[in-house]
Amino acid sequence: MIMMNNVVNYLDELIPNPVCELNYSKDYELVIAVMLSAQTTDKRVNQVTSILFDKYPDLESLSKADYNDVVNIIRPIGTYQKKARNVIDIATILLPYGKVPNDRSFLESLPGVGRKTTNVVLSNLYDVSCIAVDTHVSRVSIRLGFAKKTDDVLTIETKLTKKFKNYSLGRLHHQLVLFGRYYCKAQHPECETCKLKDMCKRGKNGIK
Repeated sequence: MIMMNNVVNYLDELIPNPVCELNYSKDYELVIAVMLSAQTTDKRVNQVTSILFDKYPDLESLSKADYNDVVNIIRPIGTYQKKARNVIDIATILLPYGKVPNDRSFLESLPGVGRKTTNVVLSNLYDVSCIAVDTHVSRVSIRLGFAKKTDDVLTIETKLTKKFKNYSLGRLHHQLVLFGRYYCKAQHPECETCKLKDMCKRGKNGIK
């Protein structure tokens, strides 16, 4: 418990106001933005969604969007052809509802939407207590000894949920993402100034 407190306290010190860095103003925009963020950066997603959501400002227009036009808009993020189809299909499916349902099974059934995206959406829109494991969360968890290199994302999520069950998992998720993105980076992490260095495998042993 002391170890968990140390981690949470340090994250609170470094990142007192953690927020999702994907830009969105409507619930469905978050679903689409997180889906688009796979294998790319939030910064790049924000660049394309600012154009996409401005040109197609509601579910109806987005559901009727020209596929090739969406492809051209989101081309900078990679795997854009499949994601363009997902964008239109997600809008089409959500249109009759008029909002994003608070329903895990429904969300995970959407094109291009898996558990990670669903966790981000449920946490941010409905304050559901859950952790989404992306590359940053995975890296930090392994370095701090909360997970093994051989663990898949669901195993890491399960371990973190159990270890930090007394804390706000949604807040912790954002903090771990931002900690991994700006401090415990994949390359050149800031180990020397990190207060978690003593419990970090890389910090102590110089391994990735």
